[in-house]
Amino acid sequence: MKGTVGELGEFGLIRELTSRLTTTPAVRIGPGDDAAVIAAPDRRVVASTDILLEGRHFRRDWSTAYDVGRKAAAQNLADIAAMGAVPTALLLGLVVPAELPVTWPSELMDGLRDECQVAGASVVGGDVVRGDTIMVSITALGDLRNQEPVTRAGAQPGDLVAVTGWLGWSAAGYAVLSRGFRSPRAFVEAHRRPEPPYHAGPAAAALGATAMCDVSDGLIADLGHIAEASKVRIDIRSGAIDIPTQMNDIGQAVGVDPLQWVLSGGEDHAIVATFPSDTKLPARWKVIGEVLNPSALPQVTVDGAPWTSKGGWDHFGDIES
Repeated sequence: MKGTVGELGEFGLIRELTSRLTTTPAVRIGPGDDAAVIAAPDRRVVASTDILLEGRHFRRDWSTAYDVGRKAAAQNLADIAAMGAVPTALLLGLVVPAELPVTWPSELMDGLRDECQVAGASVVGGDVVRGDTIMVSITALGDLRNQEPVTRAGAQPGDLVAVTGWLGWSAAGYAVLSRGFRSPRAFVEAHRRPEPPYHAGPAAAALGATAMCDVSDGLIADLGHIAEASKVRIDIRSGAIDIPTQMNDIGQAVGVDPLQWVLSGGEDHAIVATFPSDTKLPARWKVIGEVLNPSALPQVTVDGAPWTSKGGWDHFGDIES
């Protein structure tokens, strides 16, 4: 598809984007009507929304439109999984300049569609608007399948803290990209296209997880959300966290302790959860700490001591791309 968004027009762009979509059995009415209709056999719908802004959450010289689509879908679908739900649908709100080549939103939609397929969901509709800056707004929906949602508020003293998925890979990839490099490729790709363990969320709920969230703001920051909501202290054992050799090499090259990325880097969208101490966890889960009674110490500690390094993503703090 050649030309610009402005030349194609609003309805031409909508036709182009919706023509690229697939569907799932949960979609009763998809794009093309006033609203979509999604099956909700549980009679409850889990919903999450997020916004990606060009220059703050992605850069076109670092990421393709397809990358941005995969990332935008992943970070929202991971929120659904972290509640113990199964992702079902995704809605897109898209703001683009009129002079933007049509290929960009088309490839963005391809990325959204393909990431949804990984999670078992579908893009079911949305809206497009002209604006000066690219903005991608996502709303994701999910089904609890007759299970109770796993919130941040259920952790109990004595629980195990376990994680599944990558930690620190996106932050290491960001460090590589910010210094003008494109390798090691695995870490760069982890920043461009996170790979959340979607199926681990509902599986954790079935195992009896007491609290859970995805690691979007950084492990310490996100465990801090659980600790605050549950009114407990959480202690992380740094020695229980594996740091890949290549991540150590990147850290040495840029002068950063890779543990900083693991504990404070966000956007990997791993899933961290607390479980009763007698839970038999599958091999994909790594026990990295324990839940303790609240104390005068910070709500999250590392090896029994406060973590003094700055970390955790704050949308009103430093700029990120």
